[in-house]
Amino acid sequence: MAKKENYSLFAKEIVKLVGGKSNVKNVLNCMTRLRFELKDESLADEKAIKSQKLVKGVVRQGGQYQVIVGTEVSEIAPLVRSELGINDEKEIIEDTKEDGGQKDKLFNRIFKIISGCIMPLLGVLVGSGLIKGCLVICTTLGWLSDTDGTYIILYAASNAVLYFLPIFVGFNAGKVFKMNQFVAAVIGASIMYPTILTAVNEGTTLTFLKLPVQLVDYSQSLLPIIVAVWLASYLESFLKRILPQIVHLMFVPALTLAIAVPLTLLVVGPIMTIVSQALSTVALAIFNFSPLLGGLLFGALWQLMVLLGLHSAFIPVLMNIYFENGSDPINGVLGLTVWALAGVALGYALKVKSKEEKSLGTANLVSCLCGVTEPTIYSLIVPNFKLFIGAAVGGGVSGAIFASLGGKMYAIGGDGLFRIPAMINPAGLDISFYGFIACAVLALIISTIVTFFVVTPQQKEG
Repeated sequence: MAKKENYSLFAKEIVKLVGGKSNVKNVLNCMTRLRFELKDESLADEKAIKSQKLVKGVVRQGGQYQVIVGTEVSEIAPLVRSELGINDEKEIIEDTKEDGGQKDKLFNRIFKIISGCIMPLLGVLVGSGLIKGCLVICTTLGWLSDTDGTYIILYAASNAVLYFLPIFVGFNAGKVFKMNQFVAAVIGASIMYPTILTAVNEGTTLTFLKLPVQLVDYSQSLLPIIVAVWLASYLESFLKRILPQIVHLMFVPALTLAIAVPLTLLVVGPIMTIVSQALSTVALAIFNFSPLLGGLLFGALWQLMVLLGLHSAFIPVLMNIYFENGSDPINGVLGLTVWALAGVALGYALKVKSKEEKSLGTANLVSCLCGVTEPTIYSLIVPNFKLFIGAAVGGGVSGAIFASLGGKMYAIGGDGLFRIPAMINPAGLDISFYGFIACAVLALIISTIVTFFVVTPQQKEG
């Protein structure tokens, strides 16, 4: 109860410190951050925000004012929304369709769209990946077979969010583009309709008003539904303007679906599928041109990109690689950077003398092993930036080796220890699994040693 009261007080205080209710357009959250969209960021008292006990750091990126609070965000975010008067039925975010280009740079606008469509799904995506990894372990060890009812039911639980991704992303996109979310979800469901998927699998030819439909399997797709809902939001807005209010309830959804679904299947879907495949192909081609160099650079610099907020630009591309191919070598490397940060925390704890600093290092080590890196970044590396050397060396060396071995990630999983199940190939244990474990241990050891020699015994936080 005391903890909940503390969270409630923090929610009230953080709203006040970001400029008050009148300064907040919207607030989202990911797994560790409150992502405010503020009317005027200069009104936020950053010094006071950073002084809050629950705050690990502040990042301004992509048009968002991000307050890092760690895994407690899942309990804090609803309280902040309640304080702001935001719920599923009511939002205070302003309409930016007309002036969004004027107020926001293109990158910021794209970032907000991606964040709004994907971030609400991260928890269930990671959880599903964890179940899928555990199922692979069970089948590999002979505890289950893929014909067992237990396996089939749990596999359905683990794969449903990916298979029906267009429906969930469509629902979120409806909120982002301020249209009827259920209509947006139905657009996603329509392109996943069993009869259409059967036609795709059987190579059947379909036409719409005698126009040939290029059939595509949209399961696990991301970009087609986002663009489809974006266009549908303008269509819905147009229909609301020209149709009498009395017929809005029936005819706006009916006409939106009747126009948007065929348009998606005829034009938007095929085009965005080509774009998605091109993005994945180009990204993988660059990485595969020299896996050693790619692994070295991503392994060494990824956490720096996270610190600077530049990693968000890669998220849709990396997710798209996985959705298109069912595996991702780049994300495999990125998982090792968390182990490198764990090594920084361990090396720091081993070298410093005071109990308080040792406790700080140990707590951050546990946090990294559980997949949460923000505390280490903002409590150790930001105040003592030379500690980043340990993370860069450990992540770079281990990333280069893992990429050279051809390792891949086969499920969307957590980080730290929870990344390991995601490295299991559904066909059986291979270099991705064994190589990742070996490289994770290597990253931990290298970063620990480098950090031990970089940090000075009398070094204090800040």
